[in-house]
Amino acid sequence: MTASIRIAIVDDHPLFREGVARSLGEIGGFAVVGEGASADDAERLVQTTAPDILLLDISMPGGGLNAAARILSGHPGQKIVMLTVSETNADVAQALNTGVRGYVLKGVGSKTLAEILGEVAAGQSYVSPTLSARLLSDLLQPASRKPDPLSQLTGREAEILRLVAEGLSNKEVAARLSLQEKTVKHHMTRVLAKLNVRNRTEAALLMHEAKEKN
Repeated sequence: MTASIRIAIVDDHPLFREGVARSLGEIGGFAVVGEGASADDAERLVQTTAPDILLLDISMPGGGLNAAARILSGHPGQKIVMLTVSETNADVAQALNTGVRGYVLKGVGSKTLAEILGEVAAGQSYVSPTLSARLLSDLLQPASRKPDPLSQLTGREAEILRLVAEGLSNKEVAARLSLQEKTVKHHMTRVLAKLNVRNRTEAALLMHEAKEKN
């Protein structure tokens, strides 16, 4: 008799965890040995249950990608499969660079998920086809043809960034544009996220570089 694949599920949505556990139980061949809702839970479960595969969400207290990195640094042989709604290239690339064995989107059917887990347990890796194709396309695209990150900004966000690049504070930008300071802060948070930079200085540098190219 083939031994069951031992699974630990970490996701901060209890109903989702229960649904995955129930589906795998109904399909057969799997044993859910633990459940958790945070990065700390994920690390604890690896220590206490030593699952064959750890199913890990990205969006959770402590961060799923952070948990994966810490777990694999101490347990490099642990098989981890990210089960998430995130389709961003950055998350996929970070997960794969960290060493996870699978990256699966939550819309997957239970039978397909079971097949993927079986493949991972057997030593293979898996990335949802649409994500792997898009990631490969992005990697192969010549740098000269890659879109200008500033093109992602709305007109208002670009306007605010231009003023920040001139050295104005949020309060000064708000006064210049007749906005609330908290509104400017909100826009700048979105600007930093869209440009994938850490702070105002890096965002301003991107703006200056774009001006020099033009």
